[in-house]
Amino acid sequence: MAYVVRNKKSKIEGEDIMAFMANKVAPYKKIRKMVFVERIPRSPSGKILRKNLKTLTKISPKL
Repeated sequence: MAYVVRNKKSKIEGEDIMAFMANKVAPYKKIRKMVFVERIPRSPSGKILRKNLKTLTKISPKL
């Protein structure tokens, strides 16, 4: 699962990112699902809040 923050001017699609990464990683590490988010939720110390990402997955449309 990948959470991607897309630049507002970017027109890149999820399939393009998945194809690019498929050539760079081992087959078992391929991206199978992807969600575009506005920002990655972080704690005040800067750590990624994974439980908040999981709630975003339920709200956001998947690719």
